[in-house]
Amino acid sequence: MKEVFSGSLWEAEIVKGLLQAGGVGCMLKDETLGAITSPYLGVGGNVKILVNDEDYLQASKIVASR
Repeated sequence: MKEVFSGSLWEAEIVKGLLQAGGVGCMLKDETLGAITSPYLGVGGNVKILVNDEDYLQASKIVASR
C-alpha cells in the first residue's frame, strides 16, 4: 500500500470520499490520533490515506484534481 494523501482528519475524510466516488478503494491511517488532537491548535499527527499499489496512479490524479 502507498500513501496518497496526508492531512487533517476532516481533509482526509473529504479526499476519501472523492477516491471512493472515483472507484478507488482506500483506508485511513492514524485517524484516531487525528480525532483526539485539536485541529485548531495545530498539534498532533496527520491522517494518511493509503491505496493499493495498482490504484496509486489513478488515486494521485484524483487527489491532484481536488
